[in-house]
Amino acid sequence: MSVAAPAASKSELAYTSILQRISDGTYGAGYRLVLGRIASDLGISVVPVREAIRRLEAEKLVTFERNVGATVAGIDPTEYLHTMQTLSIVEGAATALSAPLLTPAEVDQAELINEEMRRCLEDFDPVRFTALNHQFHTILYSHCPNPHILDLVHRGWGRLRALRSSTFAYVPGRARESVTEHASLISLLREGADTNTVEHAARDHRAATLTAYLNHTRTNSPSEKGNP
Repeated sequence: MSVAAPAASKSELAYTSILQRISDGTYGAGYRLVLGRIASDLGISVVPVREAIRRLEAEKLVTFERNVGATVAGIDPTEYLHTMQTLSIVEGAATALSAPLLTPAEVDQAELINEEMRRCLEDFDPVRFTALNHQFHTILYSHCPNPHILDLVHRGWGRLRALRSSTFAYVPGRARESVTEHASLISLLREGADTNTVEHAARDHRAATLTAYLNHTRTNSPSEKGNP
């Protein structure tokens, strides 16, 4: 006799499913989340779907408006700009301070992750690529001895997740450039490059991602397309 899954796991199922679709762009900004339809798709009741949407609302991935209901939150370009600018500075510093403390095995692991990212380019999955990207950078800054800088880095990554911003989903071409820049960072670490060189390379890498996103936003804005 089969045992029904507990409500908590059903809520987690709904949360994971909706989050996946938001992250990969299936549910774009402004998409209306109809509880009954989602529940039917997942084969569960509306209750765990409602719990999942409340959780996503708390994480600022979903907004709720009277007479409209739950919709996918848009990306605030200004907040994204400020977050990425800050992260480029603090992550660059954290990576530079961490570099002398990285073991050869950890550098090898970062290289293996980057190779997996390269393989992802063949059948591009922005969600998987973004997860690997986070793993890669976590290794590089993990040994930063300054806990205050490290805290700022973690906060920056947390804000990016709240902004639902995988630049790679919007600008897939940036992914290939990112892999190449990762390889350059790995080379610097293997060579024992000085901290200033590592910091500037890490900052330039983050800034290039921001630039790609901003260029995409300008190119695809109504004003740039000549729409009224």
